[in-house]
Parts: sequence; C-alpha cells; structure tokens
Amino acid sequence: MTTTSPTPTEEAPEAATPPPRPGRWSPLRPLVLRLHFYAGLFVAPFLLVAAATGFLYAASFQAEKLVYAHELTVPEVGESKLPVSEQVAAARRAHPEGTVSAVRPSPEDDATTRVMLSGVEGVDADHTLAVFVDPYTAQVRGALEQYGSTGALPLRTWIDEFHRDLHLGEPGRLYSEFAASWLWVIAGGGLVLWFSRRRARRKLRGTGGRRRTLGLHGTVGAWAAAGFVFLSATGLTWSTYAGANIEELRVQLGQTTPSVTASAGGGEHGGHGAASGAGGDAAHGVGLDRILAAARAEGLGDPVEIVPPADASSAYVVKQVQRSWPEKQDAAAVDPATGEVTDVLRFDDYPVLAKLSRWGIDLHTGSLFGLPNQIALMLLAASLILLIVWGYRMWWQRGRGSAFGRPVPRGAWQQVPPPLLVPLLAAVAVLGYFVPLLGIPLVAFVAVDVVLGEIAHRRGRRTYGGGGATAKR
Repeated sequence: MTTTSPTPTEEAPEAATPPPRPGRWSPLRPLVLRLHFYAGLFVAPFLLVAAATGFLYAASFQAEKLVYAHELTVPEVGESKLPVSEQVAAARRAHPEGTVSAVRPSPEDDATTRVMLSGVEGVDADHTLAVFVDPYTAQVRGALEQYGSTGALPLRTWIDEFHRDLHLGEPGRLYSEFAASWLWVIAGGGLVLWFSRRRARRKLRGTGGRRRTLGLHGTVGAWAAAGFVFLSATGLTWSTYAGANIEELRVQLGQTTPSVTASAGGGEHGGHGAASGAGGDAAHGVGLDRILAAARAEGLGDPVEIVPPADASSAYVVKQVQRSWPEKQDAAAVDPATGEVTDVLRFDDYPVLAKLSRWGIDLHTGSLFGLPNQIALMLLAASLILLIVWGYRMWWQRGRGSAFGRPVPRGAWQQVPPPLLVPLLAAVAVLGYFVPLLGIPLVAFVAVDVVLGEIAHRRGRRTYGGGGATAKR
C-alpha cells in the first residue's frame, strides 16, 4: 500500500528509469496522486491522533489485568463456589446504593464475580458500578466503575473515550469518524500509486533522500493497506453519521442484530429490546441460581451475564458475553415465577451481516483473538504513525530545501476520459452520501481548489498580458 499515509506526493521518475507502459487506468494516476497528496496532508493530524490512541487502547486490555488484578482475581482458589445469590447478597451488603442491573458469575476458577449496580450517585448514567466478589468466600474485593459490554474498567474506559471522542462528547466523535472516512481512501490511493510505479524489483540499498523515504513509505504501506481498510470500514459501523446510514441499510435488508424476547410469556425473536432495566435486588421469583441453572441446561456456558427483569411482566435474560473466538453470544429468557425458559436465541441464527458486524467490531477492538489480535492492532497503529512521519518528510524533501514541498499540479481530472470520469463521479457521489464526512470535505476541497485555481489563472493573465505563460490550472 503505498502511501497509506497521509501525505506527500511523488516527483517525476528519474531519466534513467524507463517510463511505464500506458495502461487502461493510467489516466487516473495523476488524479489519484493529487487526491492522495492533499487528503493525506490534511487528514494526517486526525489519523495520527487516532493511531496513537488506538495503540494505547489495544495495549489497555493487558494493562487492565495488571492494574486491577486485586479486583479481578481471587487470592486463593477454593474447592467449590458459593451460590450466585449469596455472592450478590454480599455485594449488596457492602454497596446497598443503586439497583442491580446485571450479574456476571465468575467465569474462571481464579476470577471474581461482578455485580453491576446502576443509578449509583457519582457514576455516569451510561456506566455501572461493578462490585467484585470472591465466589468462594463472598468477600468483596473492591468496586470500580465499568463501561460497555466488554466490561471496561476505568483505565480502559478513559483510553476508549479518548480514542473515540477525545473526551469531548458527541462533537468529539466527528474527529474519529472523519479519520475513519478518509483512511481507506488514502490507503487505497497509496496502493494504486505504489504498484503503478512498477518499481517492485528496485532495491533500497544505495539510494537515499526522498527516494529512500518513498520506498520505506510505500513498502510498509503496501503491507498494511488491507488492515487500514478493515479498520476504516469497521470503525464507520458505529460512527455517528455513516454508522446511522449503515444501520438503516441493515434494517432495509433485514440484517439487524436480533435479541431474545424478554417478556415472561415468551414469543418470537424481536429486533429490539432485551431487558436492560434495573432489577431491584435481583431476587425476583425463583431466584438467580435456578435462573442460571435453567440457562445452563440450554447450553449457555461461561461467561454469561444475568439481567434481572425490567418490570413485573418481564423475564430474566441470561446471555453469553464471550467476545473471543469462538464467539459465544447465545441468549435465553427465563420466567422469574417458574424458572422455565421462555425463549432462546442462538448466535448461529443471526443474519449474515449481524454476524459480520459482531466479528468485525470485536476484531477492531482487539477482543476476538485476544493478545495476538491486540499485538496486530498495535503494529497497524505503529505502521500508520510511521507512514505519516515519512509522508510529511517526503513533502519536506520535495521542497528541495524550501519550507514546504511543492504541491501536485492542478488539472488532473481533465486527463481522465469521460467513459472513466462519469462512472467515477457517480460512485463518489454515492459514497459521499453514505459517508458524509468523506463527501462534505471532498466537496469543500474541490470548491476551494477551483477558487484558488481561478485566482492563480487570473493573476497569470495579468502578469503576462494574457499570453501563453498563464498559471497551470
């Protein structure tokens, strides 16, 4: 991938290099070069922040295990675990505030049980207070604020929000969506430029200056291009504007993520609304232990989360929460009065796009394949940072000692024949509609570029009396 980086441009090949044989797509190369240069130049700062914070987020999974080892693990593995109801009761004695919104029984021999409380004063409305209980002794090991379905604790939550919105809330999410909207364009354009050079057999040994920088930039970019396109596509799935369009498309195609029916009477799988409300003391009806046993009988193995009924007419929802491969996302609704399973939803029954979305998000966040997944994400982030640095360095080197490099000449689109240009413009229009933070900035750039080109053209005409030495448009 050539330059998946954010920047520069290339200069004309040296005289000793034979010119490439014209191909069908060769008229597009100047246009791709200009787009790659300017898109990289202006999007690079946003990509740099996204790459740096993404690197930190990928590392936060392992850091979380070290920082919160006291809360996450038990001091000694016992012979048998206490009933879940006793563990919840111990958590409520230590923290009677708020209401129980979910319980995650200890999934491993050395892991604590999490009892999540909502409506706790001082805890963000979309967060919960997780109380960690030793499943063998019912000793409370501590309590920490928790966020999201992956159970992110304060360290990972802070980094996650920094990566997502720079701690600026909804307005800050525009930065990450802007970066994701353009990353695949820059990566794809760089890849086209790299392979169109037809220098794959050239060695870097003995070269220096801008050519060597370009070689490093292009080689690393070519290897990382597929990863960048993947990160861009999956990042857009939960963005504000493009994400809403993607969700609407999935609705139209009948590919939304289903949920188990949470009414005590059972029913068909719905597209919305598994119980997520507070469940008081979580001791409704037959109790947590029979509820969990009923779900186990349906094949729901650890790790699971028990969500108490939202109201008197709702059922318990027990759902698997394993995001590592193989995914465990089955769910069951259990009647609180009888302990009978009223509805079961299997991950195998998810629509194709729902499965792909789940896998894509988990791979993007580093949970699908655990540590190898996280290392791969850190390598991608580091590659993007290097590409950005090399890209700006090439821009500087292109200036031949001046403060800024020379821009790519205007008029590249005029070299594209109509049979290619018209479908290309149509495709760009459709993409711009579905990905607004790609389309709107692109329109703005073209408008500004046209105005600046016209100004330069008129200045050239005044300077040379309208002769042939006018500025190149």
